[in-house]
Amino acid sequence: MAELEMRDVYASTLLGLAEKDSRIVLLDADLGRSSGTASFRERFPDRAVNVGVAEANMVGVAAGLSVTGKIPFAETFGCFAARRTYDQFFISANYAGLAVKLVGTDPGVTATLNGGTHMTFEDIGLMREIPGLTIVEPADPVSLRKLLPSLAYLKGCVYLRLHRRNAPLLYEADEEFEIGKGKHLRQGKDIALIASGVVMVNEALQAARLLEQSGIQASVIDMHTIKPIDAGLIVHVAQRTDAVLTCENHQTAGGLGSAVTEVLAEAQPTRLRRIGVRDCFGEVGDLDYLKNRYGLTAEHIRSEALSLLEKAR
Repeated sequence: MAELEMRDVYASTLLGLAEKDSRIVLLDADLGRSSGTASFRERFPDRAVNVGVAEANMVGVAAGLSVTGKIPFAETFGCFAARRTYDQFFISANYAGLAVKLVGTDPGVTATLNGGTHMTFEDIGLMREIPGLTIVEPADPVSLRKLLPSLAYLKGCVYLRLHRRNAPLLYEADEEFEIGKGKHLRQGKDIALIASGVVMVNEALQAARLLEQSGIQASVIDMHTIKPIDAGLIVHVAQRTDAVLTCENHQTAGGLGSAVTEVLAEAQPTRLRRIGVRDCFGEVGDLDYLKNRYGLTAEHIRSEALSLLEKAR
């Protein structure tokens, strides 16, 4: 399966937007090389600001630029975007009714060798508490390329959870995406696997293939928008299957699993389990080790699905 670096797609798409719209500006916290946006700085040096290792200030500057009518994208590692800037993003950007696009890179286990201090398993939980904020986590290069222009011109603030490294292409180049509407990647009548992000959507697809070997047909949903979540699609797949299993590179508390559970508890009570990190801090390791360490693999999803369906019977 062909792969592209997500940061390259992010940078080239943002650069394309900036070529057409002088309001697009970029801020980073001394991570332009890591985020792949050096090309933006080279092309538009007067519209790119490196604030240094001062992430909270970066969000404050972005808020000021938004007041003047600019469309600021402010990027840093997810641990800093979520934890270190939270109050500034909450008050200076969201409460003020501005339109700051905050980008948090290396979510969850994708922080790998940067270790536990940089491994953000809680960013979605924090961001879901901000009124009116849109939260998006693309699962492949095509979805990132298609969603980014919509996020740029969306009214209000955005939190973009961005995988930086290689990601397999899941969609054809002409696929269309809508903020707030999940994508049905695979149809199945027995169980629905609702996943988000590069790591877990791909693991869910692999798990569906493993389940097929046991005679179980699994639907796979790419829930690229976590807020506002696609409640209609969640209810739809829950009505047509025996169970729902959520899959996320995040704590099971507060993230995608919590959002799906809230929808189903109110609208369609359903047998449900959540795959994710369970009340743990991160640690150092390569991606394969970390996925196994936290139970974020296709085999683990398969095992939980089989257990859930067996209890259902």
